[in-house]
Amino acid sequence: MLDGSHYGKSESKHHEVKMVNRKQLDLTGVINVESFDSEEFLLETEAGFLAIRGQNLHMKSLNVERGLVSIEGLVLEMVYVDQGHGGEKAKGLFSKLFK
Repeated sequence: MLDGSHYGKSESKHHEVKMVNRKQLDLTGVINVESFDSEEFLLETEAGFLAIRGQNLHMKSLNVERGLVSIEGLVLEMVYVDQGHGGEKAKGLFSKLFK
């Protein structure tokens, strides 16, 4: 029985990462693509900022409205950084890590 109490509330946050043979990543819960090139992607997700490093990386598909991103290429590393008190802190840390 529905009482209507869930109407008007935002859906629970959900983030998934599916990797196939280190060559394809399918992600959900992506809020924003901060930056990307053939060696690294920086994504803002429902679970915090995610840096993906690799070789020959490229975006296979992007659906910002649904929060879906597919990336192809050789994945070498994935790192999450908690937002802490704001996204700027995470972005600053990534700029230091990936120089």
